[in-house]
Amino acid sequence: MGRFSRSFLVLFFLPLFFLPFSVSGQTSQDNQLQPRPATPALPAPGGTSRQIILDVQVTDGSGAAVRGLQKQDFTLLDDKQPKNILLFRAVDSGAGSTVKPTVEIVLVIDAINASYETVTYEREELKKFLLQNGGKLAQPVSLVLLTQAGAKMQNGSSRNGTALAALYDQYATGLRSAVQANGFYGALERFNLSIKTLTQLVAYEGTRPGRKLMIWFSPGWPMLSGVTVELSTKDSQQLFHSIVTTTTGLRQSRITLYSIDPLGQTDAVGNRILDYKNFLKGISSPAQATFGNMGLQVLAVHSGGRVLNSVNDLVGAIAECIADADSFYVLSFDGARADQAFGEYHALGITVDKPGTTARTSSGYYAQP
Repeated sequence: MGRFSRSFLVLFFLPLFFLPFSVSGQTSQDNQLQPRPATPALPAPGGTSRQIILDVQVTDGSGAAVRGLQKQDFTLLDDKQPKNILLFRAVDSGAGSTVKPTVEIVLVIDAINASYETVTYEREELKKFLLQNGGKLAQPVSLVLLTQAGAKMQNGSSRNGTALAALYDQYATGLRSAVQANGFYGALERFNLSIKTLTQLVAYEGTRPGRKLMIWFSPGWPMLSGVTVELSTKDSQQLFHSIVTTTTGLRQSRITLYSIDPLGQTDAVGNRILDYKNFLKGISSPAQATFGNMGLQVLAVHSGGRVLNSVNDLVGAIAECIADADSFYVLSFDGARADQAFGEYHALGITVDKPGTTARTSSGYYAQP
């Protein structure tokens, strides 16, 4: 395998600019995406700076949502130790529910990590989704188009699928992937741009209320696991800092991330699509940090989302993901106080006192000092 030194890692911190992209006729200045520091979108009454808020999906053996659970049905474990649940809400779109979901769907079309053929297929499937039910969407949807030129996003979200599909068509010519550098240089460039885009989106969504389901259509950005990368102490610290801030930002912004490989059956040859499972364990120090810890699929699992690799029905895959918006539970607890200054990882676990059920939420958090 090739070996690369730290001098190449400067690309990780290149700036990224968002371009105007609107549903209605706002000006370019109005549509500019202006990221601000992410803050918790649902503070609990009397909460502290260490209060952790979790969106929890509970499903049965068939994958259907389990409704009607109470606080006493849940056990929350922090590093295998029970924690007191401070806030509990059952959120349900069904008739008779007193707490209705406020959920935004964010669709990210990734044209830098997928082939032109894949993106073309993706476009047609996404339009089918947007035009269902006469273009009347059940949840507000926003589109993000990621190309070599940067990321484009409309200002706000819309339930008008017809307008979103028309807008998508306007930018179709920009989705052709540009000629990219090959080998390690090209892989690192795509990694950098992907992470920078995710970071900007997390900061932006942190300024918006409610929960967000962010569905990223991509085989994933390079995890650079097939080469030996020599990281200096400073580089390892910077990479670890990015891992901590990104996972924390996803949770605080109430973003659940989903990874859909648009041509899953084609990409399923070999073990490549399972590589991410080697990086799922939470890490607590810069010495453990690798590029794989920032993989799309890894971040999706850590956020409580899903990884769909072996599907060709993109509309059906979207439906599986956004079903999480119909029924879920919101829990909060006081996180541990860190003994060290930065990056003390705590694994989370949630069990439900109902046979055959599975709870899915953030897999862990980084404690604050």
